[in-house]
Amino acid sequence: MIAVIDYGAGNLRSVEKALEKCGAQVVVTSNAEDVLNADKIVFPGVGAFGKASELLQMLGFFEVIKKVIDQSKPFLGICLGMQLLFDSSEENPQATGIGIFKGSVRRFPHSLKVPHLGWNELTFVRSCPLWREVPDQSSFYFAHSYFVDPEERDIIVAETDYFGSVPAAVCRGNIFGIQAHPEKSQRLGLQILRNFVQL
Repeated sequence: MIAVIDYGAGNLRSVEKALEKCGAQVVVTSNAEDVLNADKIVFPGVGAFGKASELLQMLGFFEVIKKVIDQSKPFLGICLGMQLLFDSSEENPQATGIGIFKGSVRRFPHSLKVPHLGWNELTFVRSCPLWREVPDQSSFYFAHSYFVDPEERDIIVAETDYFGSVPAAVCRGNIFGIQAHPEKSQRLGLQILRNFVQL
């Protein structure tokens, strides 16, 4: 059973359908008990960092997410769901992230067109279970104006080139994060989700 965290900030149907297509049983939930009882957790973030942080804390999800990660359950953050695993974001400097990873989320330079929207390549810089049967430098769908900047650079497992190389995926133990949207990235996006389902 995979729990998809719903904190009331977006339509999660595409993530649910993609995971089901990969063979998973899925529950989309804002109930902490569902998340605690699941075998794996997917956290697709939508919207602004500050508002998402506020909603997550209101629902008690900061502690729930820390608990399931401590229990070594596979955890996948997608887009803002990955960014919220860090300490803070330039989008809303007063807001706090969950703090699973040390580091911050930074805005692309103002000289660039944002959001970074559309298809771009992932360059693998370290091995990761999510990359099984996914060729290096395959294209995935992105939609973001901010990127993660980890203090621990060894958690970066993929980069993408926008104004130069920026981190696009992270991994440490049972924790995975990807900036692109695998649920919107056709066959290879489904392969990434399938690899997560089969962990």
